[in-house]
This record gives sequence, C-alpha cells and structure tokens, in this order.
Amino acid sequence: MGVPATQIRKGMILEVDGGLFQVHDFTHVTPGKGQAVMQTRLRNLHTGVLAERRFRSSESVEVAHRDSRDMQYLYKDGDMYTFMDMETYDQIGLPAEKLEGSLQYLMESMEVTVVYVNEQALSVELPGVVEMEVLEAEPAVKGATAAAQTKPAKLETGLVIQVPPFVNPGDRVRVDTSSGEYLTRA
Repeated sequence: MGVPATQIRKGMILEVDGGLFQVHDFTHVTPGKGQAVMQTRLRNLHTGVLAERRFRSSESVEVAHRDSRDMQYLYKDGDMYTFMDMETYDQIGLPAEKLEGSLQYLMESMEVTVVYVNEQALSVELPGVVEMEVLEAEPAVKGATAAAQTKPAKLETGLVIQVPPFVNPGDRVRVDTSSGEYLTRA
C-alpha cells in the first residue's frame, strides 16, 4: 500500500528496494530552498543494520502488510526465544537479533505482540510499561537532598536504570519500555 512520504511514522515497516525496513526515527526537513524531505533512519529487518534514507515529500512509499499476534514469552534456549500464540497455543522461536532492544525487558510469562510481515515473524512489541524487581541498589546518601538525587539500580533482567534514593533491593518498580526510565514503585 503506497502512502505519501510525509505520513512516515516511527515503527512503520516499509518495502524499500526489495527489502523490509522498520522506521527507527524520522524528521521532516524543510530547507530554505528546494523541496521538503523526510529524513529517516531505517533498520533492515533481515540484517539488523541501521541506515539513513531521504524521501522527497512528494514521493510515495510502500508500507508492508503487517499482522500482529498476541503471544506469551515462554523461555530462552541458547540464542532462541520461544513464544506461544495466546489463541492457538502454537509456539515459535525468534533469534536474539530480532529482539534487539526488547531483551532487557523480556521476562518469562510476559505477554507481548509479535509482528508478522508476509507471514514471517519479524519483531516483538513490548507493553508500554513493565514491572520488575530491584536486585541491587546502592544505599541512599544521607543529607544529599539539595538536588534531585538518583542512584543506579540493577533489575531482575540485568537492566540498570536510575532510580530515586528511596528505592531498595526487593522493591518492585515500573519502567517505561520506550525510554528505559523509572516511573514509580509498584
């Protein structure tokens, strides 16, 4: 399906030069002279490589037919991550390179959305917020309250984020999966 380049958005999957690319980032650039363009950073879904590409505003781009299915993450076996379809109970395996950026938030039994293009599983979309347990956190520094303080905390998946001083090991915290930032204690 062709759409104007001005409608390109983050997360879209485009068919460009015979390959499938996911829009990682985009900027609408309007130079003083000449035609406006969409400056994009695209991730090749087969190789994982990021590349920059410009599209003229008047250009049409092909959006790949995308299907998504709700699945549950089951387990990791070597480099493969196994997911189960919530409706049919079919299981699929995805290699780590297709889960780039999602691995640090992925926990057993978590429900995710697996994105399919042309009946091929290509990537995983996480929920917007995940809840994780704090494994390690440095003790708060007494008397250091003049400015907003944060400290590093290691979560159950190995992810290290900045948290307020009152968060301790054993606490459960909510984390924004798009930015990797602490939101609140759970």
